[in-house]
Amino acid sequence: MLPTLRQLQYLKLLSEHGSFSRAAESAHVTQPTLSAGIQELEKILGAPVVDRARSGVILTAAGQEAVRRAEDILARAEDLVQAARGAGQPLAGRFRLGVIPTVAPYLLPRALPVLRDRFPKLKLFLREDLTQRLIAALKAGALDAALIALPYDMTGLDWAHVEDDELLAAAPANHPMAGQARVDPDSLRGDDLILLEDGHCLRDHALAACGLEPPKGVGDEESFAATSLPTLVQMIGSGLGVSFLPAMAVEAGLTDRTAITVRPLAAAHPSREIVVAWRAGSSRGVEGRLLAETLRDAT
Repeated sequence: MLPTLRQLQYLKLLSEHGSFSRAAESAHVTQPTLSAGIQELEKILGAPVVDRARSGVILTAAGQEAVRRAEDILARAEDLVQAARGAGQPLAGRFRLGVIPTVAPYLLPRALPVLRDRFPKLKLFLREDLTQRLIAALKAGALDAALIALPYDMTGLDWAHVEDDELLAAAPANHPMAGQARVDPDSLRGDDLILLEDGHCLRDHALAACGLEPPKGVGDEESFAATSLPTLVQMIGSGLGVSFLPAMAVEAGLTDRTAITVRPLAAAHPSREIVVAWRAGSSRGVEGRLLAETLRDAT
C-alpha cells in the first residue's frame, strides 16, 4: 500500500503549523480526521513520523525525510492538475509568480499591460520576496515561476533569459565622479560603501561585478545597509556614501529629482541577468519560457 496525497498533505501541514489543531484547520478537516490520517501514514511507512509533546509536534528523522519527499510529490501533482486544465491554453488560469524587490517595481509596470493584452485569461498572482525564499517556494510547489537575477545557485531549477541589467555607480551630486564619463570601481574604495542588507542578491551582484569586499563597520558595529532601493537612494543623496544601482531602476525614475550622480562602470561585466525560473521538470516550463519571451518584448 502507498501513501495517499491527502495523507502527505496532512503531514506537510503538520510540519508547517507544528500543531494538530492548526494543521486540521488549514486542511479544513477535524482534528481526529487529520490524526487518523497521520496514524495510517505511519503504518504504511512502518515508522513514526511525529513525536507528540506538550510543546507541540516534533517531526522524527523519518518524518523530516517524508516531508521533504512529500513536498516534491505534492508539487508534481499540482503540476499535473494545472497542466491538464491549461492544455492547449498556455498562461490561462492561475499562475503564481514570485518577483524580487529590486525588479518588481521597475519591470512589472511595463510588463503587466502586455501580459494582460496577450493572455486575457491569465490570472496572475504575484509574490514579492527575496531570492532565497522565492526559490524555496518554487521547489516546494508554492510558486509556478519566479522573476529573479543571476548569478545565483540554480540547482534544481530551469530558467529563461529576460534581459541583462547594467549596474551603475551612484554617488552624491557633488562627488568627484560627476566629472567622469565612466567610473573605475577601484576609485570608489576610499568612499563609504552603502549596499542593500544581506539577503538581497543585488548586494552580491554589485560586489562581484566590481571586485569589491563587503563594507565593514567599526569595531563590533555593523556597517550601514539599506532595506530597499528607494532607501538606498535617500542615503546616497544625503551624503552617507556611494553605491551601485540597477539601470532598470534608474530608467524607471528611481533617481529623478534627487541629488545623485549616476555613471556607468568601467568594468568587464557590470550587470546582472534577469531570468524567469521554474522547478526543473515542471509542467509549467513551457509557460515559463513564454512568460520570459513576453517580458523581453516589454523591455
